[in-house]
Amino acid sequence: MDIRKIICGTVLGASAITANAASAQEVNVYSLRQPFLVEPLFEKFTEETGVKVNVIFAEKGLVERIKQEGANSPADLLLTVDIGRIQDAVEAGVTAPVDSDVLEANIPANLRDADGHWFGLTQRGRVIYASKDRVSEGEITSYEELADPKWKGRICTRSGTQVYNVALFASMIAHHGPEEAKTWLEGLKANLARKPQGNDRGQVKAIKEGECDLSLGNTYYFGKMMDDEEQRTWAEAVNIVFPNQGDRGTHMNISGVTLIQGAPNRDNAVKLMEFLSDDVAQKIYAEVNYEYPVKPGVEWAENVKSWGEFKADDLPLNEIATLRTDAVRMVDEVGYNE
Repeated sequence: MDIRKIICGTVLGASAITANAASAQEVNVYSLRQPFLVEPLFEKFTEETGVKVNVIFAEKGLVERIKQEGANSPADLLLTVDIGRIQDAVEAGVTAPVDSDVLEANIPANLRDADGHWFGLTQRGRVIYASKDRVSEGEITSYEELADPKWKGRICTRSGTQVYNVALFASMIAHHGPEEAKTWLEGLKANLARKPQGNDRGQVKAIKEGECDLSLGNTYYFGKMMDDEEQRTWAEAVNIVFPNQGDRGTHMNISGVTLIQGAPNRDNAVKLMEFLSDDVAQKIYAEVNYEYPVKPGVEWAENVKSWGEFKADDLPLNEIATLRTDAVRMVDEVGYNE
């Protein structure tokens, strides 16, 4: 497991945070979010409060690490992405509830746990990327239309069991029930141009190269592709379609934060959570990764604004979390990845 330690924004190398985990002026964060995303936030927090933020970053395995450390864990907070990964931490028994008027005021109810075990910090839409050359404007407007036989051999996606797709499929179960959702997924599979593979950006590349005409992807990848000299031509080959604007809205997922059970610096941890949910941090956090703030009224980044206004699905993410197992089973039953 690749683990790096960051103290006040400086990457120092692999090590434990500190033997003396509890300090009146510290808070310890385990992060699955990359250092460049969190460093500006923590520097600002330290500047405003005087509380030093110690961070361990890893690409995976932090929930398992917290479980192994048990009561001796120095971790106060866990930062991660996707409602599925957040719920995994809750189900692992490593999180603790937070009762905060600030968090409840800043974060809409559908983007936080009803019992206070997790709170969304940024949002991303799961959109349809459509070829500018081969898909007319308005030719596809909903997730449901991805199962239309007119798209046979024209759609590319990553694995059906990848967490972002699992959340989308779970939302289809929530909105349509298991039988109708399964029929839809069978239709989507029948329309695939190739076996599911790669990542979200790889699907857009396939559209650029003419292998398919539609794909599913998170909104922030468009910004990342536009920042990359090689990948910019991929992004320039597609339009972003925000699905279901005539009814429920576009499926949304989150990055989020949880308080760790037995957090040695609980008060500072809650203070940091509240800071991350407020205007200044929300704007910084959303901008650095082309995401949408969770706090209503916080201005979007200029390039994100350029993608257009849209209606977001306000389905509670708690409901999506409970349907993930059903969604994975559905993927297997239709042989989506075969």
